[in-house]
Amino acid sequence: MSHTPTTEQQWQAVLDRDTSADFVYAVRSTGIYCRPACPSRRPRRDNVQFYADPAAAERAGYRACLRCQPQADEPMTALVRQVCQAIEAQINAAGATGPAPTLEELGSRFNRSQYHLQRIFKRVMGVTPRQYADAYRLQQFKAHVKETSTVTEALYDAGYSSSSRLYETAADRLGMTPATYVRGGATPKGEAVQISYTIVDSHLGRVLVGTTERGLCAISLGDDDAALEAELRREYPAADLLRDEGGLQAWAADLLRYLAGQQPRLDLPLDIQATAFQWQVWQALRSIPAGETRSYGAVARMIGQPTAARAVAQACASNRLAVVIPCHRVVREDGAAGGYRWGTARKEALLAQEAGQE
Repeated sequence: MSHTPTTEQQWQAVLDRDTSADFVYAVRSTGIYCRPACPSRRPRRDNVQFYADPAAAERAGYRACLRCQPQADEPMTALVRQVCQAIEAQINAAGATGPAPTLEELGSRFNRSQYHLQRIFKRVMGVTPRQYADAYRLQQFKAHVKETSTVTEALYDAGYSSSSRLYETAADRLGMTPATYVRGGATPKGEAVQISYTIVDSHLGRVLVGTTERGLCAISLGDDDAALEAELRREYPAADLLRDEGGLQAWAADLLRYLAGQQPRLDLPLDIQATAFQWQVWQALRSIPAGETRSYGAVARMIGQPTAARAVAQACASNRLAVVIPCHRVVREDGAAGGYRWGTARKEALLAQEAGQE
């Protein structure tokens, strides 16, 4: 049985100004779309067209209502925020003894079908409730693991039922095993993991390139070598940071050629931390051709999450690999450059370089 509302049910939601309705309606005579709860005068039924979300209405040529601002604040955002809080609270309370709430439990608590709750949660957050719970557990693990002496203690404090669940995804999320991360970059035998790095000069300033044996773990832009080194040290305080001018010469040269527009792409192995949603966003960014840009909303639509523009912006801000993951190619809806972790001036220079304007 489908849980998708019929057009008759959608129209009734418009008449009732239903604040929980998860769709928009557009009016042909005005060219405007609204949320069902909009306080504006109700249109004639034969002038109304229904759409799943603001992105679909805008693709059809409609403009957002200035009264209810349907594109600016999803009515389900408050619900999803409450679901997130419920997941976090149960994980924090359960610790080693219990799991995160199931989708069935969440649906019952918030008076939504499992299908509907999962759909709106994923539209707003970009991940399912289960994936959010897994990511939160990992976040808790990373917080606890540096405050305790053993991985096992931190693992159970974070709510993992067994070590196997954590280790299944640790390689993708941590870039090293949990026993190594607990020591800030030291192995279980107390040996420091080696992170080699070099800092080179470019037209964008100083560039730090950091690698583990598995691949790139950091590319940072700045003006001061000491500040760049300090940032790397904060993430891996127990790692053996080795400044290696010779061993990383080839990788640094590739990066500099790329920055100068002399190399079309960079195909280097990566070793970075990321949630499932961040990986989705970063993979989408890497598919944007040089010389082109996309808005945050456009990237959200690229990954099939049209209402997750804000989450896309957060994923861009958390990127630790400048240029290789080209978050500089994401701009504001009005075409302005917007923010950039390594400075707006560098972002504009990169865009100009790629557009062939220099």
